[in-house]
Amino acid sequence: MSAVSQERLLQVLLAPQVSEKATYVADKNDQVVFKVVSDATKPEVKAAVETLFKVEVESVQVLNVKGKEKRTGRFIGRRKGWKKAFVSLKPGQEINFAGGE
Repeated sequence: MSAVSQERLLQVLLAPQVSEKATYVADKNDQVVFKVVSDATKPEVKAAVETLFKVEVESVQVLNVKGKEKRTGRFIGRRKGWKKAFVSLKPGQEINFAGGE
């Protein structure tokens, strides 16, 4: 494998992102959307998905989501930003979050 440690790979993926857009993308493009740590790189995300879910990854697209601006009375604050990864699986590959093996 690469120079990335096994412990790091287990920390890279935070959660699957479940939304209308994520479901649409999953059906149309064989992609899965994950919330990842903000300093994760594309090779780390690819290695983490391949080791954890035993699937083959074709490519990874990453984007930073800006935190929303929120206000309480006259005070304006900002939520923390986070990183989202779109993982393209090779044809015939599938990750099933709903059920068992």
